[in-house]
Amino acid sequence: MTVQMTIRVDDDLADFVDRAAAAGEGSRADVINRALRREIRRRAAEQDARIYAAEVDPDLESDEYAAWASRNAGQAWSELD
Repeated sequence: MTVQMTIRVDDDLADFVDRAAAAGEGSRADVINRALRREIRRRAAEQDARIYAAEVDPDLESDEYAAWASRNAGQAWSELD
């Protein structure tokens, strides 16, 4: 499903979108959708980094790592949806 939105962007951003569309990277909507998806992935990566920074990095070959992965799997997977 798609939703039509009307937004205002700075001139330089509009120029970027128009140049990308003219270069064959898809429509304006395609360019903007890709940028928004990249931002979503960037925020998810930041959240992952916060999770990793908050936890002790266990030895990947240990039972401690298996327990850590089990505790954190639900949080990591929920953010991928």
